[in-house]
Amino acid sequence: MAVTKQQDVAQSDCRLKAMLASAGCALLAGLPTQAQAGELDNWDFDTAALIYAESDSRISAFEPVVSATRNFDSETKLNLKFAFDTLTGASPNGATSSDQAQTFARPSGNGRYTTDADAQPLDDTFRDSRAAFSANWSAPINRDWAYSAGGYLSSEHDYQSLGVNGTVSHYLNQKNTTLTLGLNLSADSLNPEGGLPVGLSRTPVPDSATFTTDLNNSRDGSSDDKQIVDVVLGLTQVIDRKTLMQFNYSLSSGSGYLNDPYKIVSVIDSNAGGNYGGNFIKDGANLYLYEKRPDSRLKHALFWQGKRQLDNGDIVDLSYRFMFDDWGVNSHTVDLKYRWDLGKHYIEPQLRWYTQSAADFYKRYVTSSDYQSLDEVSADYRLGDLDTYTLGFRYGYRMNQNSELYTRVSFYQQSNSGDTGFGELKAQELYPDTTATMITVGYRF
Repeated sequence: MAVTKQQDVAQSDCRLKAMLASAGCALLAGLPTQAQAGELDNWDFDTAALIYAESDSRISAFEPVVSATRNFDSETKLNLKFAFDTLTGASPNGATSSDQAQTFARPSGNGRYTTDADAQPLDDTFRDSRAAFSANWSAPINRDWAYSAGGYLSSEHDYQSLGVNGTVSHYLNQKNTTLTLGLNLSADSLNPEGGLPVGLSRTPVPDSATFTTDLNNSRDGSSDDKQIVDVVLGLTQVIDRKTLMQFNYSLSSGSGYLNDPYKIVSVIDSNAGGNYGGNFIKDGANLYLYEKRPDSRLKHALFWQGKRQLDNGDIVDLSYRFMFDDWGVNSHTVDLKYRWDLGKHYIEPQLRWYTQSAADFYKRYVTSSDYQSLDEVSADYRLGDLDTYTLGFRYGYRMNQNSELYTRVSFYQQSNSGDTGFGELKAQELYPDTTATMITVGYRF
């Protein structure tokens, strides 16, 4: 963020108002907030690196990001952003744990992996990398109107995404009120390893005489696509010199291939749980099914955010989001931040809570008596009943009026709940907690 020295020593009320006035459009466009006052340098840069690590040697990630903004004047900007991330580790495949070791075919069909007894089934060959680039142009149309337009491209070895987005903003009440309409169109292509699984088909059994036949019968082509349309209506209101509020309604429509091609579901013997944890014996082998989700999803979300600068210069930032969709998922998100301004330094703790209900077709497992009558099913924990908590702490140091060094440490915990099983299945931990640590280091100049 670049401002003149005179503005840097001005009252923080004005700086906050400028920052908050731009927050509405910036949040809609998904870009970093930029101050809209004073003489700006031609370029602003924001570089950061994120390290993410889950417990129990699960997923870990490293993501460097570079954002560059060309300022043509106080309202006309071009933002370019590049990100590259790598992910490694072990990912839950959806099957339940068992008192017996379980063997699964790898998604590609080449090779297999085995999970120990009483352990959560994890595919330990999870590897991926992603490169993403986005560009966004924002400028005024006239005194009362402004717009932004942009696009993005993301690519990984089995998934590609191409999208365009735009917003139109109208200023009222001497620019104290901003109405915004945003639109995002995304076209994604999936080409998973081993091809596209047929939903609810039987997974191939490693080293069996029918492996090749089962593999061919469970595949339906090598690729598919999906489309997503997002519409956002926003209202940003400056309440007074120290307070701003924002209200958004968003509608998201997805269609096409919405399954996770790497997730499966265990079939459990319905007779008192004698065979369980994926070890229901069918034709001499364990039985697991590929998940199947609906081919469309419509999501609604209501969002409110309020920012207030206190008399001592500290800033309170509180937001709430409610989402519901036609899959039966309802979620609530509360995010609270408090920034202590210590001159050249600031510290900002954060507390975030998220909770959601399960999708209508979510099942931790299915039984041998009902699996053939299913139309849709998924054991993906991300579609189940869950609660997450994030405790974060950010520290920033302003080296001069044009540069800042910052770091952030966050601790994340996720807890799932649901059907605890029957018979001997009750002895298994069906919903293990997940914890993760996130560290971000960044430099703005």
